[in-house]
Amino acid sequence: MTPTLTTANVGLEPWADESASRTLTRPQQVAGLGVAAAMLVSLLVWPLATGILLIAAATLAYLLALIYRLMSFWLAIRRPELIHVTDEEARAVPVRRLPVYTVLVPAYREPSVIAQLIDRLRAMEYPRSRLDIRLLLEEDDEETIAAARAVQMGPEFTVVIVPHGIPKTKPKACNYGLVGARGEIVTVYDAEDRPDPLQLRRAVVAFERADPSVACLQAKLSYYNAGQNMLTRWFTIEYGMWFSSLLPGLVSQRGPLPLGGTSNHFRADILRQVRGWDPYNVTEDADLGIRLARRGFQTRVLDSTTLEEANSDVINWIKQRSRWYKGYMQTWLVHARHPRTLRRELGWRGFLGFNLFIAGTPLLALVNPLFWAMTALWFLVHPPVVLQLFPAWLYYLGLFVMIVGNMSLFYSWLVSARLVGCRDLVVASLLVPIYWALMSLAVTKAVVQLVSAPSFWEKTVHGLDKPETV
Repeated sequence: MTPTLTTANVGLEPWADESASRTLTRPQQVAGLGVAAAMLVSLLVWPLATGILLIAAATLAYLLALIYRLMSFWLAIRRPELIHVTDEEARAVPVRRLPVYTVLVPAYREPSVIAQLIDRLRAMEYPRSRLDIRLLLEEDDEETIAAARAVQMGPEFTVVIVPHGIPKTKPKACNYGLVGARGEIVTVYDAEDRPDPLQLRRAVVAFERADPSVACLQAKLSYYNAGQNMLTRWFTIEYGMWFSSLLPGLVSQRGPLPLGGTSNHFRADILRQVRGWDPYNVTEDADLGIRLARRGFQTRVLDSTTLEEANSDVINWIKQRSRWYKGYMQTWLVHARHPRTLRRELGWRGFLGFNLFIAGTPLLALVNPLFWAMTALWFLVHPPVVLQLFPAWLYYLGLFVMIVGNMSLFYSWLVSARLVGCRDLVVASLLVPIYWALMSLAVTKAVVQLVSAPSFWEKTVHGLDKPETV
């Protein structure tokens, strides 16, 4: 009989000052209202000068965020900071040297995939006596609980029932799963994941090689239904760029790494030391990566791939992406509460990287439609106000950002498509501006939800994939 645990109080969530349980602190509210009031007065008194200043500030912020991302991409292409562990090296570790490994698998409303999930976890090349697999199921999700209990599971499996309550989020479930976990190393997989069967062994070897300050290994993520439609192709290219280029590039720049939502492997003692995940942050992975960096710990990228299901439905994709953007904004607001402390903990390089990447990711998507609209307006109508808002120095700066920036991004998408190794993805990369427009739609939704429902977790529907056609 598989044991079932119900935990009443985990006591793991971060200190209040590092939690997204409050979107804005009182000083942030005062500062925000002060800036808004100053901008309003300035627009009323000096409308043209204020408009030019705002456009210049947005252009400069866009340029700096773009340069930082392109530098990360270039560094990763030139000298990728990846930890490689061969199959032979992974299998060579004797069983007696393998630590107990805790695998946390949060699942909500996933009754149809539970049996396949358990089969995939059983296929991991790791001795069962050293596994502590914990299925994290919500108390009100009776169908998934019943599906889990209907499957014959070995003693390495434990069902953890997460009590119903607010917030109902993946990070809250992970904190419940961490209580009583036996592993020296902890990893998180999503219910639809198909991890590399040797990934746990590779992580053990990588941790043995790494400096003790390396607290986390982020494995690479990709998709098993890349060729289903154009959306899944774009999504696959983006993930290829993110995990094979941008994250290794951030390691090269010694910037803080926002983690992916799955296949991140932690030293359990350090994970508990930083108090686990923030249950109120809807990108708990990105937030945890920053908290690790603030305490002097490092993250590295492990060259091992977990396959997931790419979102093939536009509405479902926008829900998922808006949650990611909202979480990045939450993460920036939380860690920017005390900028001088943050600068001291991360150093100048890490501080700049945090602002340019964590704030820059939603910023690029948010600013794009504003510049697109002004460009279209100028070519269609030629209104004098647009000409007035762009004096020569600002016009040429904006033109540089538009031409050089877009061409550089096109190039990075094409290279990423080639690296993924599929001809169809190269063709899809030529149509990527449509994908950028979808990103802007998602970030607009994220801004609205940040105000109206900051900790609301929009469930991503799985099981929409079709047989691979690539």
